Amino acid sequence: MSTGSPAHTRILLKLSGEALLGPDRDFGIDETVIRNYAQEIKRAVDLGAELAIVIGGGNIFRGVQNAMKGMTRAHADYMGMLATMINGMALQDALEQVGLQTRLQSSIKMEEIAEPFIRRRAIRHLEKGRVVIFGSGTGNPYFTTDTAAALRGLEIDAEMILKGTRVNGVFTADPEEDDSAERFVEIHGDEMIRRNLQVMDMTALTLCRESSMPLRIFDMGVKSNLTRIVQGEDIGTRVHWNEEADAPYVTAAL
Repeated sequence: MSTGSPAHTRILLKLSGEALLGPDRDFGIDETVIRNYAQEIKRAVDLGAELAIVIGGGNIFRGVQNAMKGMTRAHADYMGMLATMINGMALQDALEQVGLQTRLQSSIKMEEIAEPFIRRRAIRHLEKGRVVIFGSGTGNPYFTTDTAAALRGLEIDAEMILKGTRVNGVFTADPEEDDSAERFVEIHGDEMIRRNLQVMDMTALTLCRESSMPLRIFDMGVKSNLTRIVQGEDIGTRVHWNEEADAPYVTAAL
């Protein structure tokens, strides 16, 4: 039951596959992490948000890394797409266990386990309050799940794209390695590209820039961060494309 109108109604949430590892795993899915994600997503939906999700597969298989070791890049990327479906199925089950209705859609035909991706059908599911999980990336090699998130976000007319990571936003350096790193409260997308802050790949950022799609990078592991964003709070880093911004970025201490 909604407790009020959310500040953001339709959202595309990009989740990292690596974040599903939890603190102690080298591969696979940490049950506690995915259960916590499901609870966070339920709270956002209960507020009235329409939520679609793209999830990576890096906890199962890293296509680019394996391609660099000698495997054909296209072959490795297709294997990575299958890994996103494993994560998508796991997330679907976790969401349904907390009482949400879901639909899993795939860019590659897998009729026994997922619907094919159909834009109008996905939008209709969202309008009916179902959480839609998009698997298999874009369905094409050489594109990341970040690009899939940008593409799907635009296709479903999302108000914004949220990227849930292990750190609370975009930083001047890796905060897990550099204690002096400062967090950007907000940053122009072009400034992020200029500084080579590799939070999302260039193709994804270009898609967002061309359509002025706002982004927010935040720590998905912190309880209530997702719902606070849905309610309009400034959590993490806001990436904008406003040419008239007073400053290209604003930082805050870590």
